[in-house]
Amino acid sequence: MNSKNHNFVNGFRLGAGRGVAVGLTSRQILEIENIRGNQVVDTWALTQADVLEYSSMDHTRSVNSNLFYQTGMTVVSNHRRPLFTLIADSTPGWHDTLLCPCNAAIYRELGCRDYHRSCTDNFHEALAAHGLSLLFTPASLNLFMNVPVAADGALDRVPPRSVAGDTLQLRAECDIWLVLSACPQDITPINGAARQSSDIGLRRGVAAAGREGTA
Repeated sequence: MNSKNHNFVNGFRLGAGRGVAVGLTSRQILEIENIRGNQVVDTWALTQADVLEYSSMDHTRSVNSNLFYQTGMTVVSNHRRPLFTLIADSTPGWHDTLLCPCNAAIYRELGCRDYHRSCTDNFHEALAAHGLSLLFTPASLNLFMNVPVAADGALDRVPPRSVAGDTLQLRAECDIWLVLSACPQDITPINGAARQSSDIGLRRGVAAAGREGTA
């Protein structure tokens, strides 16, 4: 992973199709590596002070005046508080803010009769691992997801433009839980033409004040 500009510690892999909640203190940085290049990462943030203050894609699009999420942009909460900022990105950018996190209903529509893991399940399981819960699933920021928007408003779903080893860095703007899901979608090509979920790499930067969050 690229660690030229920051002192990164606590590197670990998030398994394909799984989720995790990473505790970040203000100004800490999380680096995300797309190990194989094809993996979409559904992403949310909740303030550590109150899980009912969470990342809002509606307000984020409003604040940034953009449908996509790009370097220098900040994700804000439902109270319009800055939660995290994309400070570095080796991909072509243009991360999706429009599509919903996959859930059981979507996989039924796609023909699954048995249980299929979903980003929605990963979100709630990741929170539960820290004794936290939310009665609903907020809209996700979809890192690495490639969703072109046509002039007539039509959306497409095509493989990511990222390549193996691409990284991005998210800087917390307050104390947050950053929830990540290595999307388990293996029916549509949203995770690449091979339609296969894969691991992602994570590294947490040392906070400016020398404090560590918990993962």
